[in-house]
Amino acid sequence: MKKLFYLFSIAFVATAFTVVTLKDHVVISGKITNPNSDFIIIQSRSFSKKIQIQQDGTFSDSLKVAAGYYQLSDGTESLDLYLKNGFELDLVLDTKEFDASLVFKGIGAEPNNYLASKNLLLNTFFAEDSIFVLDKVNFDKKVNEGSQILRSSLAGTKKLDPIFIENEKKEVNEIVSYYSDSYTDSHFIKTVLVKGAKSPKFSAYENYSGGKTSLEDLKGKYVYIDVWATWCGPCKGEIPFLKEIEKSYHSKNIAFVSISVDELKDHEKWKQIVKEKELSGVQLFSDANWSSQFVKDYRINGIPRFILVDPLGNIVTADAPRPSSKELKVLLDELVK
Repeated sequence: MKKLFYLFSIAFVATAFTVVTLKDHVVISGKITNPNSDFIIIQSRSFSKKIQIQQDGTFSDSLKVAAGYYQLSDGTESLDLYLKNGFELDLVLDTKEFDASLVFKGIGAEPNNYLASKNLLLNTFFAEDSIFVLDKVNFDKKVNEGSQILRSSLAGTKKLDPIFIENEKKEVNEIVSYYSDSYTDSHFIKTVLVKGAKSPKFSAYENYSGGKTSLEDLKGKYVYIDVWATWCGPCKGEIPFLKEIEKSYHSKNIAFVSISVDELKDHEKWKQIVKEKELSGVQLFSDANWSSQFVKDYRINGIPRFILVDPLGNIVTADAPRPSSKELKVLLDELVK
């Protein structure tokens, strides 16, 4: 009987998989309570789709995609998705409890519920404001414990594509490497990139308005630096807040500088977004994306990243509050006249 059930299960899964792969699009719908915006954006480095949110918080659309990872952004909040043509996803989300409230149903729900649970774990178990204050022995113990939870969670999730499973196994290893490297970087920031230390410099970066701009050119002003990229959803989610901050401090002694770390192949895309979104401040294109010396010197491994430099070229903070954070205005009000 067990053998018969097993054979029946295999046949059912194979049949279901065939049905899914026959469809040439993804259907995604759901309801967002307390939305941060009137639309969501689903995107990857080569794909972007804006979907309108109705007044009752519901949304629905279909899209053709290449199988892989995507990001869904609602204002400054975002979540990871795994999409594949044939999926019919329905999600429920309350932005007041963003990670804890997220639930997927329908075809393709399993990998996306796994990603949601993984993200919740990363934002709680691996919370940077608590994990990086541990000594190295307890830090390593915590990271190892967290990685084991992720591996067990992945092993216990059913109906996952073999490719997805392999990617996520690699992802767990990369997470361990990321936090280990970040622990080193965190201590570097606390001991080297401290308040009052000389800021690393960027030199002769292309300015969207024309010519080249260096950090030295801005000496005499506070400089608030936004390191971003056109493919980064959370980066673009900060744009409205950054524009508002720039407007509020326009007559003050501060320059707002945005440095794109896009690859050269996305240079025109950078120019297009600066124009379309009417980005103000000083818009610069870095000389070598992630390999730029300025990026390396500031130990920037994730974006968006914000930095504040004083009029003498010294660091105020190597990890400044985001434009969407109330803490930024408090900080600027204390310093900028």
